[in-house]
Amino acid sequence: MPGIAGIIGPFAKNSNTLHSMVGCMLHESFYTSQTYTNERLGLRAGWACLKDSFADCLPIWNENKDVCLIFSGEDFSDRAVLDGLKSKGHQFETGNASYLVHLYEEDEAGFFERLNGWFSGLLVDLRQEKIVLFNDRYGLGRVYVHESPAGFYFASEAKALLKVLPGLRQMNLQSLGEFFSCGCVLENRTFFSGVSLLPPASAWTFPRDGRVAKESYFKPAAWERQPPLSPAAFSEQFEETFARVLPRYFRDAKNMGMSLTGGVDSRMIVAQAARPAQTLPCYTFGGIYRDCADVKIARRVAQICQQSHQVIPVDRRFLPEFPALAEKTVYVSDGTMDVTGAVELYVNQIARQIAPIRLTGNYGGEILRGLVAFKPGANDEALLQPEFARQVAGASETYDRENRCRRLSFIAFKQVPWHHYGRLSVEQSQLTLRSPYLDNELVALAYRVPSELAESKELPLRLIGKGNPALSALGTDRAGGLEAMPVISKMQRLWQDFTFKAEYAYDYGMPQWLARLDHVFAPLHPEKMLLGRHKFYHYRVWYRDEWAAYLQDILLDPRTRGRGYLSSARLEEMVRGHIRGDQNYTSDINKVLTTELIYRKLLEQN
Repeated sequence: MPGIAGIIGPFAKNSNTLHSMVGCMLHESFYTSQTYTNERLGLRAGWACLKDSFADCLPIWNENKDVCLIFSGEDFSDRAVLDGLKSKGHQFETGNASYLVHLYEEDEAGFFERLNGWFSGLLVDLRQEKIVLFNDRYGLGRVYVHESPAGFYFASEAKALLKVLPGLRQMNLQSLGEFFSCGCVLENRTFFSGVSLLPPASAWTFPRDGRVAKESYFKPAAWERQPPLSPAAFSEQFEETFARVLPRYFRDAKNMGMSLTGGVDSRMIVAQAARPAQTLPCYTFGGIYRDCADVKIARRVAQICQQSHQVIPVDRRFLPEFPALAEKTVYVSDGTMDVTGAVELYVNQIARQIAPIRLTGNYGGEILRGLVAFKPGANDEALLQPEFARQVAGASETYDRENRCRRLSFIAFKQVPWHHYGRLSVEQSQLTLRSPYLDNELVALAYRVPSELAESKELPLRLIGKGNPALSALGTDRAGGLEAMPVISKMQRLWQDFTFKAEYAYDYGMPQWLARLDHVFAPLHPEKMLLGRHKFYHYRVWYRDEWAAYLQDILLDPRTRGRGYLSSARLEEMVRGHIRGDQNYTSDINKVLTTELIYRKLLEQN
């Protein structure tokens, strides 16, 4: 995944170490990379970025060559900011990150807070002889760090640290317990002992005298203190803000594609953007059995907007590629995305062929309607060794403690960087992902939503209708609509809710009694009738059938069965029962397979 890496300290003179770190981050042929050294400040830094992306102009120097910026990610400042810099005589290219160093020159004190996007970076100020390591306020520009007497090591990918510091290649069982319970590591921990995360909104300063200042340039309390607005005032301000914010995300639109779903968040973007006909290629991820609801609705949305549309199918071509894709997913994401992310890697590889920038409605439901996407879940206690079972149980207490804050703050500053980051890291290994729903102005405004609108789709549906009335007549993937006939809309909603729950029960969430019944009727292939109406991937069935040999090869291998955190006998029972087809252990298989690949690809192979 694109990012930064480096060493600050007396041992930064070893160039081979830096090249090894950066080399770990070069996952595709369309990446570019380079390094920068400043021996006086004790710095060796490098980076990897997508070719022709926003940050593919590094290192960035000011006119006097006394301030250098290394930047990964994107910034979505208004055009007026760039015009203001040019009016003051600054020279830079338009369309990339080269203006940012001049923004620092003009507003050093407020520079980091003015940045708007997902990013990380390194600022080298030769005038003041200091280095500043920073990231965005949500922590999506992830930076792994390790501090030791030998120096301060940092990298956007943990594997870069593990490569050059073998002592860090140890699993943190507390973090692993959180993964088994919550699906992700909580707080600022990582899977790896001795490796932590740079906190969100960090600006850590390293002067020549070695006295590091670990500061934060933003606190959620700044947004939490805002008073709520009335429904009318909030609606008016939201419409104005969304209309002003959205054009920022259409920078370099000629290289952009839109991933459409059947929901309201991606539709609100295309409705309000009103792009000229055939200028925004659209696509939707589809499945193996039939066109899912997302495909059917998105195809119609694109047609109404006069844009091209195509389906990126997760079909039988994907199935034999799963082992390699699963291993690459875990490796690229440092284990933050489980093996189900193999699907995301597959579809985003194809999406890049359509356009190197992907605009999406991701995070809209979370920010605008307060959707909490993860929580502690149940585990098969017989699978876990007693000591590890205590770590898994303790994760629920950590989650509850971290959730004692304002709901939106939990979502934006904890759920997004802990839970959503894994999928984002896989997506951004292939292309540039953009979503307007994490724009600073929009999130700040979301804190002022009145209780009457806090969980409602009323406002997005209204904006869809204003932007393109024809789009408001379409139902959503859960049958919601603005102008649908009430009786028909209710019947559609009941049917969609039924099929959604039925598909979950038949796939990922199949209870054991139903698995036994399904085994009896397996020769009739009931999955062809029940699956694919809402989801485009079906791991329970694929683990049972197409991937059975791979599961046995990995999970029943003596290395896996010898891991100290699980019961070997119970693991064998689960794998054989699932492959036989009369039991369902999809969730447990996801966790154990992901964990084993972390061990093999990151801790042992590295």
